[in-house]
Amino acid sequence: MTDFLAVDTSSKYLTVVAKKGERTVVNHLPECAMKHSVILMDEIENTLKEAGLSLNECQFFAAVTGPGSFTGIRIGLSTVKGFCVGTDKPSVGVTSFELIAYNVNSRVPFGVVIDAMHGNYYFQSFTQDGARLTEPAYLSADEVEKTGLPVYGFEELPLPRYTKMNAGACLLNAVERAKNEGVSVLHALYVRKSQAEENASAHP
Repeated sequence: MTDFLAVDTSSKYLTVVAKKGERTVVNHLPECAMKHSVILMDEIENTLKEAGLSLNECQFFAAVTGPGSFTGIRIGLSTVKGFCVGTDKPSVGVTSFELIAYNVNSRVPFGVVIDAMHGNYYFQSFTQDGARLTEPAYLSADEVEKTGLPVYGFEELPLPRYTKMNAGACLLNAVERAKNEGVSVLHALYVRKSQAEENASAHP
């Protein structure tokens, strides 16, 4: 079995997964917005200890690459990249869309939505098997509804045909599928510019 460490700091929650052989430890904190940089390393240490796994024993490291919290994404990616450099091990990137899509049990194509605030959403559609149908997009609620697809996510969202899933419970399966499919890109997926970047563009 493959031993690894995975983190998700892309939203207001924090998830850390450590797998060693048949043993898997998942620690999920549902509410820790703005605290990722303070508590992440302690949660990683606790999760590794509970799994009986060391950083050097990990065969790869994984992180959720977004979209989501711009600051949270950077914290997770920089931490995992540091582990990869320090241990000379490869990385695996999982988008926030794949985090959900790889855990959906559907007989029809579907969409994954992530709250982008102010009535807008990050959106990507998938086949019933979880293969990507469209590129990530930035859509209004009306545009999401007009796709006619059932939609899934990990937040409380006021959308029709919407199913909320548990992000913490999704990370393990998503990472293992991404690894099996040969996905190894660890670059942030933002879909749109951050508010700071948009403000800078408007006031050069």
